[in-house]
Amino acid sequence: MNWDDETATAEERIVDASAEGDDQAVEAALRPKDLAEFVGQEKVRQQLDLVLKAARQRGATADHVLLSGAPGLGKTTLSMIIAAEMNAPIRITSGPAIQHAGDLAAILSSLQEGEILFLDEIHRMSRPAEEMLYMAMEDFRVDVIVGKGPGATAIPLDLPPFTLVGATTRAGLLPPPLRDRFGFTAHMEFYEPHELERVVCRSAGLLDVAIDPAGAAEIAGRSRGTPRISNRLLRRVRDYAQVRADGAITREIAAAALGVYEVDSRGLDRLDRAVLTSLLKLFGGGPVGLSTLAVAVGEERETVEEVAEPFLVREGLLARTPRGRVATPAAWDHLGMVPPQAAGPGSTTGNGGTGQPGLFGA
Repeated sequence: MNWDDETATAEERIVDASAEGDDQAVEAALRPKDLAEFVGQEKVRQQLDLVLKAARQRGATADHVLLSGAPGLGKTTLSMIIAAEMNAPIRITSGPAIQHAGDLAAILSSLQEGEILFLDEIHRMSRPAEEMLYMAMEDFRVDVIVGKGPGATAIPLDLPPFTLVGATTRAGLLPPPLRDRFGFTAHMEFYEPHELERVVCRSAGLLDVAIDPAGAAEIAGRSRGTPRISNRLLRRVRDYAQVRADGAITREIAAAALGVYEVDSRGLDRLDRAVLTSLLKLFGGGPVGLSTLAVAVGEERETVEEVAEPFLVREGLLARTPRGRVATPAAWDHLGMVPPQAAGPGSTTGNGGTGQPGLFGA
């Protein structure tokens, strides 16, 4: 396996946490239907259970809910569970799809009483629509502007009580007036390996795939703390087991299958390893500027910064410093390489062997 080949784009990565195409259809089949079935996020589940039970006992709509966290952690699944627990229909849309206040007014005016409106990537909604949403959430009313210029007239439109469930991967981009109108906010954390093992075993059962605990643990350990990635890896391992083995997934089968797809024991893929390998081999572990590192990897600066770096930083393999990117001791250890300081006289240094501090800095 050659880890130094040209790296894959974000869309091609098996460890990409976004859902596109076939992934969305498979996810729908694997999603839990109620809170009791939902794995992980214990605090969020307990808090949300109280909110929904209290609303049902009062015979009222639930408070507006804001879910934040990285892609693939279950925000969409929880929104559907909220609708199921409240026995209400759900309408699904996204922030980028609402570019004008009229788009939002059309959606809001067609809602039924008690309906759940799920707004994904809510931080990407246009500002005019966002301002209309303030009044809709608080007063269940919107003002529809008819006409233009001095002759424009605002017509108030009453809305039935509804519950807005907003999801965002970047809660910091939400303006305070919008954030404050949510009655319940929750942050989704990355999953622990034992939680992902439960996810893998449950999904394997739904897919009618035989898997032993060691095989589930192997997949969970390479899933980057994300259930969506666990399910994707499980499907690829299932394919490998079906074609090259007897169909059952063991630790050995899982490890061999994920080796084919270039996902290593910590969940790093070809792009992640290319970034680390360039940082260690070409620049002695850094510091090195982001643009220089991107050129060395053969990727765009944004791809390295937004696709590869977040996981490497979270895993403690890479650090961002004012002078540039620096590899940690764990990165050297993971790739089986020896840091220059430990390699003895004549070895390269953190500045590519030049002896000039900051040559590759940011």
